[in-house]
Amino acid sequence: MEHDEGAQVAATGGTVVVTGAASGIGRATALLLAQRYPAVLAADLDEAGLERLAAEAPGQIATAHLDVTDESAGSRLAARLDEDLPPLWAVVHCAGWDETRPFVDTDPAFWAKVVAINYLGVVRITHALLPRLLAQRAGRVVAVASDAGRVGSSGETVYAGAKGGVIAFMKSVARETARAQVTANTVCPGPTDTPLFRRQPERLQEALARAVPMGRLGQPEDVAAAVAFFCAPEAGYVTGQVLSVSGGLTMAG
Repeated sequence: MEHDEGAQVAATGGTVVVTGAASGIGRATALLLAQRYPAVLAADLDEAGLERLAAEAPGQIATAHLDVTDESAGSRLAARLDEDLPPLWAVVHCAGWDETRPFVDTDPAFWAKVVAINYLGVVRITHALLPRLLAQRAGRVVAVASDAGRVGSSGETVYAGAKGGVIAFMKSVARETARAQVTANTVCPGPTDTPLFRRQPERLQEALARAVPMGRLGQPEDVAAAVAFFCAPEAGYVTGQVLSVSGGLTMAG
């Protein structure tokens, strides 16, 4: 795609891919971005959840049923984009998974699953779709990581490591893509009221909520707003950044 076509995509908007879009932060992000861009391609393992999501924004949200750990996930998303959707504008990584347990009680199968979903899924999808953004010399990549990847989190040691890897990966992508006017940024939620959070022990949920200076858990919409900022054409001079959305629980030094 020529540079002038990329400028047109930047001016008029294109398709935003959102992984992990069937629930939680991914769902809130897909719904918000569907209000701002011509199309959202929502991807998730949860096919029923995708159907419910698409029904909330008829004509704005296309769906792709896939597993980000599948080696073919990237090529399948690329093929879906070529079917009937506007040119790609942004890739938003929201897919994630974890279970809270002491590190000494985990095993290699658990480590592999956490890393495959939370880190390698980001790598895989970015690798497949980034060339489109580079070719048109315009676009955005945004990853939803976690404050666990910035400051650590007891009971989420491997998850924290994977999310820390995402933060470093996105900074490196930002360095490689800046001259092509493609930005890469990371949003790090603190404790957020999602289905994944609600799977934690109730006592832990309550303790985390009390610890937030603003006095409440984050909502998926709080995180979606930060993602939307990084996706915006007006944020074109912001790249390689890490933004915590934590109600003040963690603050940048």
